[in-house]
Amino acid sequence: MARIIDGKAIAVQVSAELAVRIRRLRDQGIVPKLGIILTGGFVPSQTYVRNKERACAKVGIEVETSRFGEDVSFDVLRRQVEKWNQDPVLDGMIVQLPLPRGLDDAALLEYVDPTKDADGLTSTSLGRLVSGKPLFTPATPSGIVELLVRSGISIPGKRVVIVGRGKLVGKPLANMLLLRGAQADATVTVCHTKTHDLAALCRSAEILVVAAGVPQLVTGDMVSEGVVVIDAGTNSIEGKLVGDVDFASVEPKASAITPVPGGVGPMTVAMLLANVVRAAEARSRTDTKDRT
Repeated sequence: MARIIDGKAIAVQVSAELAVRIRRLRDQGIVPKLGIILTGGFVPSQTYVRNKERACAKVGIEVETSRFGEDVSFDVLRRQVEKWNQDPVLDGMIVQLPLPRGLDDAALLEYVDPTKDADGLTSTSLGRLVSGKPLFTPATPSGIVELLVRSGISIPGKRVVIVGRGKLVGKPLANMLLLRGAQADATVTVCHTKTHDLAALCRSAEILVVAAGVPQLVTGDMVSEGVVVIDAGTNSIEGKLVGDVDFASVEPKASAITPVPGGVGPMTVAMLLANVVRAAEARSRTDTKDRT
């Protein structure tokens, strides 16, 4: 039977460590602050933002959420981003996606100051990651790496297969795992739903990450005994939240596996907070330097 990787418990550990760092910052007069742009009435987005606001409050991060209607213009959102770019006490910002129909999310993200890119999604952030000099990395891939490391699962040298090539998980995660170091140095294969003989490639994995957005895409006959499975999928079937992995058939063959919910999801929020704290610590160092 597989060991269940408890993302909720690990997220609590990460948050507790962040709270200590935040107290140190507050002792120096620095209050970490996150700005969130929320548009329209998309219910999942409203829920995600509430979760982020609550998580920030628990560890001591101040949050400013700017809410806009479905009919908001691109220029109004751009001006909000540019305002926050100039705010010396706002450490990070996120644009909650998706934006209303007709608005270009990639174009808006390009206005975000890379030093405040808490989601790690600007082309500058992603380019730095590819070049091997990351500043902020996207929260979900960071959470996946943290889950593996804190669960005692060694990454260097492992054959990692990622099913999914999206800009939020697959692409950045592949580049993170290709970096040099104790939390990377993996041999990475990126697959997707058009990959020929996907099952054979999945069976080659020592660590399998599934983030394709297809409910229960990976089944028990597609994995090898002893594989570590990270399910980053979030899908709703008849009101029930399920992942991209068929848990019932895969779990008996895996050595470790993340559940949905309760696996990757809580870590996404925790690693977003970590990016904000990292930015606030950079502000603290700059303030100290300016005073000396």
